[in-house]
Amino acid sequence: MATPPVTADAVLEPLTMGAVLRIAPMRRLWYAQIVSTFGDFLALFAVIGFLTFRLQATPQQVTGLQIAYLLPIAVLGVLAGVFVDRWPLKPTLIASDLIRACLCLLLLVSTRIVHFYAALATISVVSSFFTPAQSVAIRSAVPRHGLRSANALMQQVMFIMRIVGPGIAGVLVLTFGARSCYIVDAASFVGSACLIASVALTRITAPAHPNSAMQEEITGLARLWSDMKQGIGFIFHHAALLFVILALASGMFVIGCFGPLIAVYVRDTLHASTPTFDAASAMIGFGILIGMNALNAFAKKVRHATLVYSGLSGIALGLLVLTLAPFIWTTLLANLSIGVAVSAIILPSQTMIQQETPPALMGRVGSTVMSLVFSAQIGGLVLSGLLADRIGVRHVFAVCACLLALLIFIGRVWMEPKEGTAVD
Repeated sequence: MATPPVTADAVLEPLTMGAVLRIAPMRRLWYAQIVSTFGDFLALFAVIGFLTFRLQATPQQVTGLQIAYLLPIAVLGVLAGVFVDRWPLKPTLIASDLIRACLCLLLLVSTRIVHFYAALATISVVSSFFTPAQSVAIRSAVPRHGLRSANALMQQVMFIMRIVGPGIAGVLVLTFGARSCYIVDAASFVGSACLIASVALTRITAPAHPNSAMQEEITGLARLWSDMKQGIGFIFHHAALLFVILALASGMFVIGCFGPLIAVYVRDTLHASTPTFDAASAMIGFGILIGMNALNAFAKKVRHATLVYSGLSGIALGLLVLTLAPFIWTTLLANLSIGVAVSAIILPSQTMIQQETPPALMGRVGSTVMSLVFSAQIGGLVLSGLLADRIGVRHVFAVCACLLALLIFIGRVWMEPKEGTAVD
């Protein structure tokens, strides 16, 4: 019997971020991500500032703004992937950007809190189609051995903008008013669409499924339901992939808790002020950036599962430090370590999802993961306040640490791939 050929991706060294950026389509996608994410964060922080200081919104109303933006993606994510797998890739990305550019202009005429809720929720509906399509585009443009670096580049943009966005938005709002940020956001989507239009994108094709002829005979809602079940079924029948997805959702749940709870922890436990809160929040972003660069440089050949276990353990350890050692310096150190640990989950999980998912299911699997992640963030926002009122912030951190330890145990016992099965 002939030995099957070994694919090039299996033997080549992992590509560096610099090498990945030399791939022209990936470089254009990265530029588009920078432009659109920059505009997004400017608009988001401008809206939060306007609601807080001009409309005198309550903390619950500000949290509600974040939920209004996250909820449509959490609800529509699974369904959106069905269409992304069937629609032409490049037109889907361009149309999503242009539609969002128009929707951003709704912020210019928003005067009440409910107006901002509706505008951000509508933009989020369109984003639920763009994000999985972008993941498919990256998988199409970058070889398997470059996916970890590609994902690191895209994620770094997100967290860098989260760090620098508030300051730039503040300057623009003070100088030109909040509307200037909304206009910049709309223009950023147009710029992103132009960059994507200049990219040659080809969706990876896959061999026809044995049941494809039967699938074509199904139409309407039954077809949508069948397609959704295919994506969800693939995840739940791939134990190693299911584990990293659950780990990613858990990490995002913890990050969702941090938004409202760190402020209360700094005020009530540390008896500190706003500068300490700002520094503590920034440490998470810095930790993620540091972690992604370090992992991409020094952990190229470490198994995805090993990195995920390390990330879960690091988050749990950071939470225990916050629980047991309530000092300012330990808080900053714990938040930095939590950020590094989160990067150890985000990077390998996204890479593994792209590597292990068949091309025909990329949109559905990616959107299902996106839905789970955003649902976890919403759960963190909602449950953090409810639990903190009943058991206290430090106890919430302790409970989260115990849940992460339980997830590690479940992964080791039931979700480890069988011997001889490749997961990377």
